[in-house]
Amino acid sequence: MNLIIDVGNTRIKAAVFENDSLVALFVFEEKDLVLNVEKIVSTYSILRGIISSVTTASNSSVKKIKELLPFMELNAATKVPFNNLYKTPKTLGVDRIALVARAVEKYPNKNVLIIDAGTCITYDFVTSNKEYLGGAISLGIKMRYTALHEHTAKLPLLETYLIDNFIGNSTESSIHSGVIYGVLNEIKGVIRQYQRKNKDLTVVLTGGDTNFLAKQLKSSIFANPNFVLEGLNTILTYNKEEC
Repeated sequence: MNLIIDVGNTRIKAAVFENDSLVALFVFEEKDLVLNVEKIVSTYSILRGIISSVTTASNSSVKKIKELLPFMELNAATKVPFNNLYKTPKTLGVDRIALVARAVEKYPNKNVLIIDAGTCITYDFVTSNKEYLGGAISLGIKMRYTALHEHTAKLPLLETYLIDNFIGNSTESSIHSGVIYGVLNEIKGVIRQYQRKNKDLTVVLTGGDTNFLAKQLKSSIFANPNFVLEGLNTILTYNKEEC
């Protein structure tokens, strides 16, 4: 079995895979990384693992989990199953690398747009020839609410909420309208842009806000909140001889 660890901006997700099947999923804080890895390793027959971090995970924690079993750290130099044409590959987020790796495996010979709606919303495009061209990065839902509150004098900090009418008739409903309908129309617009140039386009939606957004989007998309974890498992399997 494989142990996959994804250190995100707000939390850590760990998953156990047997071949391509997700066996168990865990969510915890970074301070609990070593303790949880020890529990997982003692419970499951883990052969190898991979860790991906969009933050700077504690070096001491990473060193300790490497003592438990063979672990690889995903970075720009890691061998991947696609041709990376990003102009600055060393700056490409490891989460985006994992998403593209999973896309080329899950949807072979397809043009794929992956939308990751988490702390940020990222858009990544890979061609049917396994060429990663790049994409875009914008503010996530919670970040938009926070920005409106922190960069103004009187606007309140609100939680995610979809109002029935896109015309806000109060300050709070106006904020909800601006944030939620702004995100939805952004995503729809980006999808249309890619569809104009790529008629045969597969769209994948993932990230922490997957379930909320998937209910509102009318486009034909594949919603999968665990796409990053699956992508990390793909990369680990791709590099199994080196682990």
